Amino acid sequence: MAERTKIIEVVPYDSAWPQAFEQIAAAVNGWIGDLLIGIEHVGSTSVPGLAAKPIIDLDAVMRSRDVLPEVIERLAKQGFEHQGNLGIEGREAFRPTRDFGFTNYHLYVCAPDGAGYLEHLALRDYLRNHDEARDEYARLKLELARAHRTDIDAYVEGKTAFVRKILQQANRPTS
Repeated sequence: MAERTKIIEVVPYDSAWPQAFEQIAAAVNGWIGDLLIGIEHVGSTSVPGLAAKPIIDLDAVMRSRDVLPEVIERLAKQGFEHQGNLGIEGREAFRPTRDFGFTNYHLYVCAPDGAGYLEHLALRDYLRNHDEARDEYARLKLELARAHRTDIDAYVEGKTAFVRKILQQANRPTS
């Protein structure tokens, strides 16, 4: 469950975010890379020019759902707690239980056909290719962060209609 006392901070795009992703992805690849088909930088930090919460989102894509037990075991040995799918089928969340020295990040392990993963890619790619939508999303996120400074649920809910609209425009069904 997300902490409700933290201040929601949306900051201007930081050109260091891609490098931070690469650093974290290299570590994840070292731990479970043989079980993956790839690791994708998703979320707002993956879209150049987009204001974002300064948290790197990674989708590590499994070769198949069959390798999930081994992924869980290996990541546990590295200091990660498996949090389950958090309500999104085909996507498993992992929380670090120790400091790896990385910038803040969220690690998700996804099935290659998982709706959450496919939606992450569709949203990212659409916003990377449509500056007007990217800028509109940035304005919305900044407004929501000001209005709901300590309520992550209200912040996320406030983005839902916009995200659904973008996913429809990107021809991806919403989950």
